Amino acid sequence: MAVRHRLIKASPQTVWSVLADASRYAEWVVGTSGSEPVRGEWPQVGSAIGYTVPLGPLRLTNETVVRHYEEGSELGLEAQAGALGTARIAIELRPWGEHCLVVVDEHPLQGAGASPLLHNVGMEALIQIRHRAMLARLARVCEGEPRAERSETPRGRRRAAHDIGGGHA
Repeated sequence: MAVRHRLIKASPQTVWSVLADASRYAEWVVGTSGSEPVRGEWPQVGSAIGYTVPLGPLRLTNETVVRHYEEGSELGLEAQAGALGTARIAIELRPWGEHCLVVVDEHPLQGAGASPLLHNVGMEALIQIRHRAMLARLARVCEGEPRAERSETPRGRRRAAHDIGGGHA
């Protein structure tokens, strides 16, 4: 089972607002392009969004269905991956001071991806890499610091414009 977490420097409410917006799914989910509601009202149980997964010249159309949610704290999804079957993805938001600890837990649920031949240590490692990238994207979206407001320090470290020239030593 692939479990990964990340501290996002935004409130749990901010993170939830991104997760609860079906049109923003492709902004933070790695491998997807364009997303739109296909039924129900996201993120209500049974609602679904459709999205495209570009693979070179091919474009696969998949959907993700909400199987569980607790407003503001938990989102349980079933992602369909064509011939590979489906995966269960549980996203939990935990308040961490003024920030949000996001925990993602994913494993194959049905189909070929759940077979012992495909669901192995190597596949778990790939899912971990994907989750690291996905959580980094989610953090960028939620933390919402526009790149135009950033500048480089002499050592190349990025700082927000409001921090530049601040009175902290």
